[in-house]
Amino acid sequence: MILIIGATGMVGSEICQLLTTDSKPVRAMVRATSDQAKTNKLKELGVQIMQGDLRNSSTFGPVLEGITAVITTVSSMPFSYVPGENDLQKVDLEGMTNFIDSAKNTGVKHFIYTSFSGQIDLDFPLRNAKRSIEQHLQKSGMDYTILRPSCFMEVWLTAAVGFDVANSKVQLCGDGSKPVSYISYKDVASFAVESLTNPAAKNAILEMGGPEKLSQLDAVRIFEDVSGQKFDVQNVPVEALQSQLNAATDPMQKSFAGLMLCVANGDPIDMKEMLKKFPIKLKTVREYARSVVAGS
Repeated sequence: MILIIGATGMVGSEICQLLTTDSKPVRAMVRATSDQAKTNKLKELGVQIMQGDLRNSSTFGPVLEGITAVITTVSSMPFSYVPGENDLQKVDLEGMTNFIDSAKNTGVKHFIYTSFSGQIDLDFPLRNAKRSIEQHLQKSGMDYTILRPSCFMEVWLTAAVGFDVANSKVQLCGDGSKPVSYISYKDVASFAVESLTNPAAKNAILEMGGPEKLSQLDAVRIFEDVSGQKFDVQNVPVEALQSQLNAATDPMQKSFAGLMLCVANGDPIDMKEMLKKFPIKLKTVREYARSVVAGS
């Protein structure tokens, strides 16, 4: 049986959809406070629901019983973040470290961990937690796969981070000229599922991006073309982003500033060789733009 941690999230729910469509036995670890509507949707797919909490290692045993492979997409950022209670230290770092140890001790064979691009490499809490977990997993003795996707187009090309399509207004990180390999979360889910059986994923770090290297300005032009609207474009200078990173005291704020600075610096990933080993048709930003404009 395959265990999904983060199953009520964007990537995790898509992984459950893919696995159950393929008639694979799937279990999801969810917290008592998880959104009931999302949990019910997982049940409708045929996912077995069990309660567990990364902050409480005593809950791990029953959840891991009979599990051969784990896929985790969970993070305390951004939606469930509560400083000192449900945060990067307790969930992303300590919780995941403890869970990897428990998975190893209970006989899990393959552990798939969702990190982010290796080019996101500045000193901030989320990056530091992810790199620490990557190293811990590599030393665990289990077969591992580390997924390192670039920026999700369904996150970074939305109003939540200043890309407001509905109002034709965009706030760019830096001058917007550096290439980024925007990737769809659905393609990340496909890589996760493919990693369960593809030999190229065994004990491997998979750097993943979309089919194109596009700057933020390229993305704006695509949305302008698809929508027929001219966008009002403003910039947050790199110096301002660096100042935010330096001044932030809350780990989540510091991490957001760090991520935005990394986007400003660019994150191009060449997928040519990867796609020879993983036959996944990658979604383009133009395809995403069409779906957004059609739905607005």
